[in-house]
Amino acid sequence: MFKGTGTALITPFSADGIDYHNLGRLIDWQIDQKVEFLVVLGTTGESPAVLETERAEIVRFSMERAKGRVPVVIGTGGNNTPHAAQSSRQAQELGADGVLVVTPYYNKPSQEGLFRHFKAVAESVSVPVILYNVPGRTGVNLLPDTVARLAGVRNIVALKEASGNQAQVDETIRKLRRVRADFLILSGNDDQAFHLVNAGGHGVISVLSNVAPKETSDMVRAALAGRVAEARELHLKLFPLMKNLFMETSPMPVKYAVSRLGYCDNRLRLPLVAASDNSMAQINSDMKECLGV
Repeated sequence: MFKGTGTALITPFSADGIDYHNLGRLIDWQIDQKVEFLVVLGTTGESPAVLETERAEIVRFSMERAKGRVPVVIGTGGNNTPHAAQSSRQAQELGADGVLVVTPYYNKPSQEGLFRHFKAVAESVSVPVILYNVPGRTGVNLLPDTVARLAGVRNIVALKEASGNQAQVDETIRKLRRVRADFLILSGNDDQAFHLVNAGGHGVISVLSNVAPKETSDMVRAALAGRVAEARELHLKLFPLMKNLFMETSPMPVKYAVSRLGYCDNRLRLPLVAASDNSMAQINSDMKECLGV
């Protein structure tokens, strides 16, 4: 269900709250451009800045707009295990096809604490659970041995791996092959997606595909099909934009990029602010070079 390209959608905001008109347009465009699935209310969707009263409506709207055309995954993680479980149950009740659960941030649990956290959240729901490792943001690293242990939990089906460490990716893939062949490894970094798939991974949860859904999907599909030269050319063509969408804290640059395409206003919620003039100029140049827009 989650093999290929999943777009980590931005959340369009208006002066009054959520811009549902543009969220709907963005969902339709992503599906028309052939991404395999969508991720709503992840970090790229500014989930820490979304009010609890807004979450359910965003999930409900997204599920209704997608209409079963592609799977929709909802970001439900946090550093409070009961709250993450509650958010996951709510997403399930609203029809989510899966949940994305990030490693707890700030409180820095041990590997045993991470194992128990993810196991508790997964056992609170029946939908598929995707683990999310992003130590650069959370301050804690989900190690390969712990992922292999968690693969023993029936509905934990995948890992979004954003450690930035290809050796760790390779070790995780190697260990998972011994314990569960159907477990998916998805890149959490666009600039490593080509390499991860060619090492035996299964796709990407992508920031880039907010602005280049067809191109990102084509690259990943080519890599998965073993058309390495084709995938490499697409990777290298898109690389400047992949890299510079992270020249400031994401989603600041990508929100500007999406606004250039007319699918949102360049509006973020504090504590995030709009990308700098320097970043916007670089994104303008990269979008012209990589996408011709």
